[in-house]
Amino acid sequence: MKQHKQVFAVWLVAALVFGGISVSAQTTTKALTLKEAIDLSIQNSKLLKGNRAAITAATASLKEVKENRLPDVSFSGAYMYLPVAPTFNLKIKTGTDSTSAGGTPNVKQALYGMASVAMPIYAGGRFKYGIESARYLEEATKLDAETNRQGVIFNTIDAFANLYKAKSAVALGKENLEQSRKRAADFSNLEKNGLLARNDLLKAELQSSNSELALLDAESNYKLATINMDIMLGLPEQTDLVPDTTSLDQAVSLKNIEDYEQLAFQNRKDIEALAFRKKAAAVGVKSAQSEYLPTVALTGGYMAVDVPNLLNAYNIINVGVGVKYSLSSLWKTDAKIQQAKAREQQYAANEEMLRDNVQLQINSVYQQYLLSKKKIDVYAKAVDQAAENYKITKNKYDNSLATLTDLLDADVAQFQAKLNYTFAKTDAVVTYNKLLETAGLL
Repeated sequence: MKQHKQVFAVWLVAALVFGGISVSAQTTTKALTLKEAIDLSIQNSKLLKGNRAAITAATASLKEVKENRLPDVSFSGAYMYLPVAPTFNLKIKTGTDSTSAGGTPNVKQALYGMASVAMPIYAGGRFKYGIESARYLEEATKLDAETNRQGVIFNTIDAFANLYKAKSAVALGKENLEQSRKRAADFSNLEKNGLLARNDLLKAELQSSNSELALLDAESNYKLATINMDIMLGLPEQTDLVPDTTSLDQAVSLKNIEDYEQLAFQNRKDIEALAFRKKAAAVGVKSAQSEYLPTVALTGGYMAVDVPNLLNAYNIINVGVGVKYSLSSLWKTDAKIQQAKAREQQYAANEEMLRDNVQLQINSVYQQYLLSKKKIDVYAKAVDQAAENYKITKNKYDNSLATLTDLLDADVAQFQAKLNYTFAKTDAVVTYNKLLETAGLL
């Protein structure tokens, strides 16, 4: 009896453990709208998190440059132990202009402390140009983040569309497989009654197998699209996403291609960011030229010295003006100026190249969108034509005027037409949003 209880306990624990595993491994189904997908992708994007860190670093760099205008304050002090008594020969000028030699004091230690302050007054414009350049670079970093943000939004739309296409392919594949199996079952009954050739039955069964294989591929693609979307949105990998089909319904107001080009030049954040970097490079030229000029600062200090048995000095205060000029700047600064001017020219060339690329991108995506709209019209007609063709071929086959191969080909054409039409509508939405992104309007 005791042995039976032990066996029961083991089975109970195993049931609880494996039951828990199966529960934890269960997939959850989540209906997903496009807006929700975009919000989650922005919130969980690793790229945008890196951009936020870059903005923080750029802001800190600007603050650091501004702080260079503040005074430099330093303190120093030391305690020194003298293991060997030093020898002093002090000559002190008395009021009667006579010189007396002092004895040798017993000195074992010495202390001193000092403080200094330097307040920059003039640095040839280095502080002004440094702050201006850092501010331009901070703005450029923020614009880079905005460009990446629009890229994340478009990638989310593209991934959402791929998820919808994969889901649609699975649904159409299941429908096609069901029809193929039903046809194969009907043909099997006909073959058993001697009303159908064995070869025709095998053709129908082969088409069912091919439909099943196509469905397996579609389900695999849907699984991969779901995992990709889960990772992009920061959701658990087991989340089964069901895309909301109405989310892809988008009001389209197509402008002229010239309008999109002008809007791109006005709204593209990468163009604006490059313009700020070009301004920073121009300021860099002035900053390099300022190295020809001296620096001036107000200075002040305090010092105290205590050498027991020898010297006590306190309240040694000094105030003055310090001027620093490096003669080597006369022959070392020219190369820095040339480098700064080269960077400015490089940014100017990059800006022209970017504008040319934007025009090319606008034209390319615009033509792709026009093509996608035409494809929708063509595939819509193809769906009707394929349905009518299957209907006619089926009628001919029933009257022994067409072969089974003709009927199966018509069925495949009908399935492919439906799939092409669904994909074309989704691709048009993606292409339109790509046009908006290229114009800086997404």
